[in-house]
Amino acid sequence: MTTAAPTTTAGRVPSTAPRPSTARDPRAAAPDPAAPAFTERYLLSPDMVADPYGHLDALRAHAPVHWSPMHHAWLVTGYDQVMRCLRDPAVSADRVRPLMDAVPQGARADAERAFGILSRWMVFNDPPQHRRLRQVFQEAFAARAVARYRTFTQKATRAVLARSAAPGRTGDLMADVAKPLPALVFARWLGIPRTDAPSFWYWNARVADLVLGTAQEESEYRASLQALVSLEDYLADLVGRRRAEPADDLISQVLGEGRVGESVTAEEFVGMLTQMAFAGGETTSNLIANTVLALHTRPDALAAVREDPELAQGAVEETLRLDGPSKMSIRTAARDLDLDGRTVRAGDRIFLVTAAANRDPARFPDPGRFDVRRTGATHLGFGFGAHFCIGAALARLVAVAAVRTLVRDHPDLALADGARLTWQPSLLNRSLTALPVRY
Repeated sequence: MTTAAPTTTAGRVPSTAPRPSTARDPRAAAPDPAAPAFTERYLLSPDMVADPYGHLDALRAHAPVHWSPMHHAWLVTGYDQVMRCLRDPAVSADRVRPLMDAVPQGARADAERAFGILSRWMVFNDPPQHRRLRQVFQEAFAARAVARYRTFTQKATRAVLARSAAPGRTGDLMADVAKPLPALVFARWLGIPRTDAPSFWYWNARVADLVLGTAQEESEYRASLQALVSLEDYLADLVGRRRAEPADDLISQVLGEGRVGESVTAEEFVGMLTQMAFAGGETTSNLIANTVLALHTRPDALAAVREDPELAQGAVEETLRLDGPSKMSIRTAARDLDLDGRTVRAGDRIFLVTAAANRDPARFPDPGRFDVRRTGATHLGFGFGAHFCIGAALARLVAVAAVRTLVRDHPDLALADGARLTWQPSLLNRSLTALPVRY
């Protein structure tokens, strides 16, 4: 699970975004006649969605900080440059307004409350507000607290696989395993009663449509906005029930610590729970699927994990680095700043392309190699610093359990013959539409 996914302009560049003109944008660097030719590509074109990495490597080599008229944003692809942005208070995470701007005019009347909820998400706040909101959940998300769910996660993993992964059967690992397993674990962790799960996950899917940019038509935006309001109403009611009758779950734990009503308001707490609900499954599902794909397209790595299942942890970490569920996060310049010798203007959008930074040869030896024993530099798959993914420990717990069990207990698992893999068109997420396999 991660809370780093939500972003701006609904996570996409609108199809009407103008392409580069013949006039040079004043933010563009003067061409170097000695430099190799570089042609920018639209990151949502089908071939870039399928495999962006060669182009991102070339872009990083060309200019690790590059103004893109095509995307109306600075593309930051160097590791050190991304780290600078993640540390610099001039690079702001406050980006609810661009999301609002993407809503069709006819749906604006439904949007006021929904975007009020989003404004309480910690990922859309800068310090010190972000720190105040995050501290409410800090203890509940700590590795030692998450470790209490290890046994439940292992049981849930075996149950999901027993139901869907019968030997000899063909299926879609995304639908069979990668999506239902994080949903089961997260619902238990948050305290969602089983009878409420269908509505809860429907609302989550619609909220994802809004925040990640899948919603395109006015009717889809209306459904997504209403889902966010319904999700908040549901969670507010659940918080009330947990106040009256505490249980063994996240909501009860945080309420028991006494910070709700003191360091944060009850409204802020429920608003942040909607973020937790949204973030609980999407990224972990993609991390599981991408790791399984990485291993089953690299026989040496798969053999290493089969020989030593504890290397499943290394496989998950390499996937986060090399082909993780998040390709970038989006920020805004709060004021003018100098970045790698380039002047970034207040209000400019900044794409922190972690998918490129995590392959920077200046930071990672042999960066294109999937090495389940890799040590050394820290990848940025879960962000860094103040906005490091608060749910990283839970995401790792679930993904490692799934990968280890699949490799150890399903030795005949293989990608389906002739399967054509397709990816969701998103600037932000790296998400397969399906992963056809033979169990």
